[in-house]
Amino acid sequence: MTTQQKTTLLQNIFRILLGCFMLYAGISHLTFNRIDFQAQVPNWVPLGKDLVVLISGVIEIILGLSMLFWKNKRVKVGFALALFFVLIFPGNISQYLNHTDAFGALDSDKARLIRLFFQPVLIIWALWSTGAWSAWRAKRK
Repeated sequence: MTTQQKTTLLQNIFRILLGCFMLYAGISHLTFNRIDFQAQVPNWVPLGKDLVVLISGVIEIILGLSMLFWKNKRVKVGFALALFFVLIFPGNISQYLNHTDAFGALDSDKARLIRLFFQPVLIIWALWSTGAWSAWRAKRK
């Protein structure tokens, strides 16, 4: 599969936005939102919640920087970010099922449920903005 796919200006703008969002999220994992992110780590995860938050924060920083600067691997980065969003989804489900508040805004079951529906949007955003979706379709032909 190709690691470079032609993307439009709109895709590039959205890729940069998502890269900045990931960079911000990763930094917040390591600093000011560290405790709130622990609320998303399911109790069944065999590592300590703080360690999971720190590891995921570092991964988010790497993925964010990769979205911004690693042009010749953009398709692979898009797939990696989409996979990351899939892998962290159980944490969001756990937060909903366990009624765990976080970030001030996730203080009700309704808010936590609505948040679950944004995960597929993030997955599609990562695949579309990097050209990964187009590269995958082209390979299938």
